[in-house]
Formats: sequence, C-alpha cells, structure tokens
Amino acid sequence: MRRKSPLTGRSRASLRRPFQALVMVFAVAVGALAWSAPVQAHGTVVGPGTRAYQCWKTWGNDHTNPAMQTQDPMCWQAFQANPDTMWNWMSALRDGLGGQFQARTPDGTLCSNNLSRNASLDKPGPWKTTTVGNNFSVHLYDQASHGADYFKVYVSKQGFNPKTQTLGWSNLDFITQTGRFAPAQDITFPVQTSGYTGHHILFVIWQASHLDQAYMWCSDVNFG
Repeated sequence: MRRKSPLTGRSRASLRRPFQALVMVFAVAVGALAWSAPVQAHGTVVGPGTRAYQCWKTWGNDHTNPAMQTQDPMCWQAFQANPDTMWNWMSALRDGLGGQFQARTPDGTLCSNNLSRNASLDKPGPWKTTTVGNNFSVHLYDQASHGADYFKVYVSKQGFNPKTQTLGWSNLDFITQTGRFAPAQDITFPVQTSGYTGHHILFVIWQASHLDQAYMWCSDVNFG
C-alpha cells in the first residue's frame, strides 16, 4: 500500500517523479555542455596576430572606450559590426572544404574565412600592423591541441594596398606549405620572404588534423 505525504496527501512515488524528471533534465544539460566544450575550443595565429585577435587583445577589456574610434578605427568598426568576431577569435573555421580553399572562398572574403559574422575583417583600412623582417616566425596558439595536416602561407603582392583594397586570391604570393604538426597548444614555424616593404597582409590557412576543418586568417604586417 502506498503511503501518502502527511502534508499533501500525495503518494511518495508521485512526489518523486517530478524530482526524477528534473534530475534527468539536469544530467542531459550537463552532458551537452561537456560534449560541446571541446568543439568550441580552437585556435588562431597570435604572432603576427590576426585581425580579430589583435582587436581582442588590445581592446577586449576596454571595448566601450570611445577613443577606439579614432585610435584604432578598424577595430572600432569590427566591434560595432559584431563583437562576437573578437570574443570568438579562436573559432574562424569552416568544415568539409576538402582542400578547395580558393574555389569555395570568393575574393573579398578571405580575411573572414567567408563567414558572414566576421565580414568586418574583410574591410580595407588602416589596420594596426606587426613589424617583421624578411625572415620571421608564425605562432599558432591552439587551446584544444588539434595539430595540423599543414599550413599554407601567403603574402599580399608588392603594390597591393590593404588600406584601400579588399583581398582576393590574385593579390597573393604563395610563400610556403608546411608539413604535419603533432597535437600541441603552441606551434611555431619559420617563414622566409624577400622583396617586400611596407604594409602587407599575411594570409595563413590552417588545415587542422582532427577533422576536415579549415581556418583562414589575415594578419597585418609591416616589413621593416
């Protein structure tokens, strides 16, 4: 015989059912979070810093400062367009390109990796630059340690003006393609160039190893 609660008159079994349902909902939610966390953890080129990373690093803790509009107008327009571009600087990826980077990334969308939410990164203008020499290193930080099948590295042609022109494939010189890298949070590799002066765009493609995920970024460099 079922006993009833002295306060409600309801059976203990009927009281347990809502509690059990709540526990199940909570467990599902926790499981979903645990499953999604690794998917959200990716990386970017932090040296020379990509456009989104540079804006986050410089203004992330001060993104409401009106001085950004005059001191760093390209980061300002990016924050106005979509702050999530900077908050999620590590997530500029597309799945399943199968190495068809040029065929599936139209001119004018290279810096955003053809992601509409990151379109502000394609805008030409006075982006802040990192000074490099003819020979420099590219540093990827990958918080999830995915590893790399390879990196492809390009530099905008001499005479291309990042302040007034959007980047297309014909504006790039191919520099190098690396080999594979084992999973690690920090990957660094050398890049050798010659003949470049002034403001250029360093364009890097990272083909991650864990899945067919392609990341594309623009870093603004000044060849001193």
